[in-house]
Amino acid sequence: MNLAQFTIGIEEEYMIVDPQTFELKSHQNRIVEKTELALEGKVKAEMHQAVVEVGTSICQNIEEARADIRHLRTTIAEIAASEQLLAGASGTHPFSLWHKQSITENPRYHEIVNEMQDAARSNLIFGMHVHIGVESREMAIHIANSVRYFIPHIYALSTNSPFWEGRNTGFKSYRSKVFDKFPRTGIPDFFESIEEYDNYIKVLVKTNCIDNAKKIWWDLRVHPVYNTIEFRVCDVALTTDECISLAALFQAICAKLYKLRNQNMNYMVYKRSLINENKWRASRYGLDGLLIDFGKEVEVPVRLLIGELLEFIDDVVDDLGSRKAIADVEKILREGTGADKQLRIFQESGRFEDVVKFVADEFLK
Repeated sequence: MNLAQFTIGIEEEYMIVDPQTFELKSHQNRIVEKTELALEGKVKAEMHQAVVEVGTSICQNIEEARADIRHLRTTIAEIAASEQLLAGASGTHPFSLWHKQSITENPRYHEIVNEMQDAARSNLIFGMHVHIGVESREMAIHIANSVRYFIPHIYALSTNSPFWEGRNTGFKSYRSKVFDKFPRTGIPDFFESIEEYDNYIKVLVKTNCIDNAKKIWWDLRVHPVYNTIEFRVCDVALTTDECISLAALFQAICAKLYKLRNQNMNYMVYKRSLINENKWRASRYGLDGLLIDFGKEVEVPVRLLIGELLEFIDDVVDDLGSRKAIADVEKILREGTGADKQLRIFQESGRFEDVVKFVADEFLK
């Protein structure tokens, strides 16, 4: 089995905050401008001026990805400090108001705002996208069909947005609730073939629903050109180590499903409507909830299902060189997700400012 094909690319969105008030603060593109030489185009502005997006190179293994993300986070933190600002990673800012945030001057962003209106203006959220290479787009759509089942499991591990506009939302990940206002989000449908998927996109373009396939904002999508699957469901991770653990899980699941395919075996494919039930539970309860085992038709604790997932991928982890990264999943299960940690800080102090300070302090870990 050719495991070298399972390359990794990671994108993260970071918040930029004022170190005095801990409110979101526009960096007026200065952070992006200052990183152009140091990071060779790996940093760009986002729709809101208080957001910075980074992207790694195409990484051959998970440890290469770890080094790249660590370098990106360190550089962003240093440049933010030079502007008297802080960087942090949370799926939502705990208390800043979206309608007070400035939009970046860019024709693409103005086009989206003009079309989406307040759905776009209020989309003040911070995510993590993981791109995994596969041998062909035909294989990519096969893996995507099966991997949908595991999306809620990894989403529960990534939950890092319990607060929104100064409120405890009761969700471990409120970010997805904000993003759900966009069209073409959530768990994708099952596609019989890559041709069916491409024809779906052609219909949307032909009927002026979209002008390009990047406006498919599902939790995972097959790239319209490259042989990759992009996972888009996760909140941005609180720490580098958590980011890398989640990316390693996506890579290992793709490799395992590929291995099964080569052995003429398939993983069970479930309906979108069923998987959505688990996604909602993951958003609401994170690691503390119950997900549905659709094969047995019973509710099962999330931690138990994640344990079963780790057993499922165990035979490809060493070949991928990701044993260390996967082992860190146990640390998340033991210590809690970013959301759990944010909630503990707020319960101790009752101050959202302390939560933001905590998020900034964890940024380089």
